[in-house]
Amino acid sequence: MAEAESGGERTEDPTGKKLEDARKKGQIARSKELATMFVLVGSACGMMVVGSSLVDALSTMMSRLFSITREEAMDLSAIFSLFSGAVGTVIPPMLWLFAIIAVAALVGNTMLGGISISWEAIGPKASRMSPAAGFKRMFGVQAYVELLKSFLKFFVVFFVAYSLLSGLFPQILGLSLEAVPINFAHAVNLLLWMFLTLTVSLVVIALIDAPYQVWKHNKELKMTKQEVKDEMKNTEGSPEIKGRIRRTQYEMSQRRMMQDIPDSDVVITNPTHYSIALKYDNERGGAPMLTAKGIDEMALHIRKIAKEHNVEILQSPALARSLYYTGEVNEEIPEELFGAVAQVLAFVYQLNEHKKGLAKRPTPVSKNLPIPEKFRY
Repeated sequence: MAEAESGGERTEDPTGKKLEDARKKGQIARSKELATMFVLVGSACGMMVVGSSLVDALSTMMSRLFSITREEAMDLSAIFSLFSGAVGTVIPPMLWLFAIIAVAALVGNTMLGGISISWEAIGPKASRMSPAAGFKRMFGVQAYVELLKSFLKFFVVFFVAYSLLSGLFPQILGLSLEAVPINFAHAVNLLLWMFLTLTVSLVVIALIDAPYQVWKHNKELKMTKQEVKDEMKNTEGSPEIKGRIRRTQYEMSQRRMMQDIPDSDVVITNPTHYSIALKYDNERGGAPMLTAKGIDEMALHIRKIAKEHNVEILQSPALARSLYYTGEVNEEIPEELFGAVAQVLAFVYQLNEHKKGLAKRPTPVSKNLPIPEKFRY
């Protein structure tokens, strides 16, 4: 009943606003398995990078601490100085190791969802202290999914560990036959490679868990059709208001267009359905401007205003249709129509000079104006 009242099933993908609101609340896709895998692999890689220097530092520290003289043991200040110096040799490789692990942890935790700081998520919530909510988390679907992942991790790690021990067993037995300094280094090297291989095996779990967490996050944020409509109304306004705004904008643009017709040089018609007003500014240069255009009733209105203000009206059906479909009001005409429009404007200018008695009557504009094929409508 609740779903029916809210607009049906949640079948719509979350909108950008829904995702942004969820992010502000700290609801983003996170994969603990991906983060754990990165930390463990980073730890293994870090040990392989700084392991030798760390072992050397530990060896130096231990040898120095176990070779204290009687005089040093009796001098408290010497003991503190000795201890701080010995520990100081270990700090640099340890800091490098911690830095590598920290970078791996940052990448693993932010690879899904990015960096997000939400004070709302940090704040206390009564639902977290609810026994009913806790019981639901313990025995809900998510709990069973986590249990399944735990079993999968166990079997994957067990299989990889068993395979490693089986393959490296001869080398492990051979450690007892090696000399003391060499066998320790060999043993540490084997342990590091085994640890790295075991952690890399968790990639299988991460590759399953990461897409699942993205799918689960998207599923939790899915919306009903009614919720999408309500959100659009809240963010953009109701369709009635948007329609009224569009009508107002259209009317304002039409009024501005009609105001520009008296200053136009010519109105080209087809002759009944289309009317296009053009103006060329000699001082500004450039291409002629399309000052107004319309079809049917709007075309008749443009011609009416043109007659009232003595703007020349010229019939050229092909050019009128071409300008209507390819030109925009208050913009220059397409470059491909420069030649045809230039002939029309030249005729109009000569005709105006003829009306003033300064020139003879010009030859009518050719019916075959140079209009490219792709501009013919």
